[in-house]
Amino acid sequence: MAFKASLESLWAASSVHYDNALQFLQSLTDPSNTTIPTTENTTLLESQISGSNLPELSAMPFAIDLQMVLSLLFVAVLLIGAYGYTNRVLPASDHERRFRLLFLWHLIDALVHFTMEGSFLYHCFFSYVAISPSQNHEPVFLGYKDRVYGATYSTWPTALLWQEYAKADHRWGGADANIISIELITVLFGGTAAATICYWIHLVSTGRSRRESVAETRGKLWFTMIALATAELYGGVMTFMPEFLTGNPSLSGNWFYVVVYLAFFNLVWVFIPGWVLYEAWKECKAVFARHGKESKKISGK
Repeated sequence: MAFKASLESLWAASSVHYDNALQFLQSLTDPSNTTIPTTENTTLLESQISGSNLPELSAMPFAIDLQMVLSLLFVAVLLIGAYGYTNRVLPASDHERRFRLLFLWHLIDALVHFTMEGSFLYHCFFSYVAISPSQNHEPVFLGYKDRVYGATYSTWPTALLWQEYAKADHRWGGADANIISIELITVLFGGTAAATICYWIHLVSTGRSRRESVAETRGKLWFTMIALATAELYGGVMTFMPEFLTGNPSLSGNWFYVVVYLAFFNLVWVFIPGWVLYEAWKECKAVFARHGKESKKISGK
């Protein structure tokens, strides 16, 4: 009972803070509001206009609220949808387990890149609030000194998703140039490559590729998987290494955000690409072994 009461009080307190913050953001993004923030808003706004254009992490304590529930539900729906689609196009009874897992992973990869990270880029370039140029600090994103960009300054559902993740790493709520540069490559190259890999796996696994082009398709498939897995591992390093080298100023110290948002969701993009590279290594090894045996037969040795 005590635990239930503490959760109810936590929910009530977080809901109040969330409603207040949402009302404040809506007032800032109101098209009819063209005035410079008033004195009472200046302190809060100045705390948002720093390196990553975001509030201090101390202003975002752990809270089980509607925003968290909907964000995690969105991820769950994406995963369940990808799993269901994989079972439909590549039934377990008719297809190799390895290729089914590779198809499922790259389908999830493409959906995450296009829907979630694509929306992040959208808000970085198109969601902003007007400020006084004197309040902005270097570096200035896109050269607009009278604006601050990022998901923090939007009330769209996709923005709320990134506002939730920004509780763990507040760079994702604003317009961090390093993160945006990585995500541009990730969405444009990574998302397209992952979707193409799914298409090639479907061709090879279902036999819809012409007999004479199966080997060529498999070659393109494994080469692209190697390139994508390597790029994702490199992207993870470039996302967090600058942060580690500067003392993690943007990362939350809350255990839930560290374990679930930072560790779990990011390590998935370390272990699975690592597994893909291992499978690619086995495939390449087998191909070269067969080639060696065929070469010996032709030479008569």
